Amino acid sequence: MTTPAVSAQSPFNPATHRVGRVLCFAAHPDDIDFGAAGSIAAWTAAAVQVSYCIMTDGDAGGFDPAQRSEIIALRAAEQLRAAELVGVSDIHYLHQRDGYLEPSHEVMKGVVRLIRQLRPDVVLAMHPERNWKRIQKSHPDHLAVGEAVTRAVYPAVENPFAYPELAEAGLEAYKLPWLWLYAGPEERENHFVDVTDHVDSKLKAINVHVSQHPDVEAMEAAVRNGMHLNARRAGLPADRSAEAFHVVAVNGPGTIAGF
Repeated sequence: MTTPAVSAQSPFNPATHRVGRVLCFAAHPDDIDFGAAGSIAAWTAAAVQVSYCIMTDGDAGGFDPAQRSEIIALRAAEQLRAAELVGVSDIHYLHQRDGYLEPSHEVMKGVVRLIRQLRPDVVLAMHPERNWKRIQKSHPDHLAVGEAVTRAVYPAVENPFAYPELAEAGLEAYKLPWLWLYAGPEERENHFVDVTDHVDSKLKAINVHVSQHPDVEAMEAAVRNGMHLNARRAGLPADRSAEAFHVVAVNGPGTIAGF
């Protein structure tokens, strides 16, 4: 299955590269919804299996001091409802502390374990490079997600001698075809997905995270404007909306791997 896409630079061609399973990594509940919920809704509508892995519990989020004791459970419930709105029910957590995430071997091993278990065609993750134009996209936890996933994707996922206890448990090495990175610098983005038909689902998913958005009207306007700007960058008509990614071909017909 494919998603509608427009790009002259991306190595991913939706007409020829089939996607049956996607695994999405994020730092906090709501990150995926802001970065990729439209594309995810398009995938699930095309019968693609999509799973989420949230690395922290989002325990440092929110604005109401009265919610501190329940914030982890609240944010998990929000993420579950938001995921269901775009057709996703499989959600995993690494239970790292919000604000303290690092690309440690503990985290990388968790990433390798899940990728080997689910064996997706596409891994979606936050970008490891800082966005200086909008630094809010580059929360340190976001950058840590990108670094941990990128390190795990190559070489550990496909190296049978990396984390040997995983292979001993039956999780054999796996060559991932595609890595899609979101929330990164514009100059890295090489792939745009037309999500016009899924904008409402994306916004509904974002709006579920009510604990995180003190100004819903401004948030919605910013998200809509960002998707219209992406569409213009992609050369789409003015009334279209798009999400942007940095797509990396990890393993393809011409790939020569060495550890």
